[in-house]
Amino acid sequence: MYLYGASGHAKVIMDIIEAMGQQVDTLFDDSPEVDELWGHPVSHNWKGESPLIISIGSNAVRQKIANRLHCHFAIAIHPSAIIAKQVTIGEGTVVMHGAIIQPDAQVGKHVIINTGASIDHECQIGDYVHISPHATLCGNVHVGEGTWIGAGTTVIPGVKIGKWCVIGAGSVVLKDIPDYSKAYGNPCKVRSKTK
Repeated sequence: MYLYGASGHAKVIMDIIEAMGQQVDTLFDDSPEVDELWGHPVSHNWKGESPLIISIGSNAVRQKIANRLHCHFAIAIHPSAIIAKQVTIGEGTVVMHGAIIQPDAQVGKHVIINTGASIDHECQIGDYVHISPHATLCGNVHVGEGTWIGAGTTVIPGVKIGKWCVIGAGSVVLKDIPDYSKAYGNPCKVRSKTK
């Protein structure tokens, strides 16, 4: 397996891949200063190698790279994650240690479901979303493309969060959040726009 991006996020994905009984062959990175990570070579010349995971935490950068590359994208799921058999997960997505995804949830492409996050039944997670560590999405929550849900956030059932939002860490989301919003607090309120 190959990774595109050689920073801290890549270290976590490397650990997941090894826990899955696979290995990382090569990492790729656009920064010429990076030539190895944990003893793995870092190349600056991607030639279409796959299966590939984009190991970059930024949602916008992940999208930009995914749109540029044409290859087979892998999925990485840590063995400690609990995922119902009725869940669908899109290509390039990473599910980290201790995450839980319940029945009929739909997870898009190039999503990060981070450490200990909980995605309940019938949630719909758009492409390029990041659900941060220990965030809890109750049943039937919808999260739009590119949105970042901060660590420890709780979203009550049925709430819809728009695309390219940032929800601050520790927030309690009780009502819908429109597209391109920066929102935080308990209760969570829109504070500004992301665009």
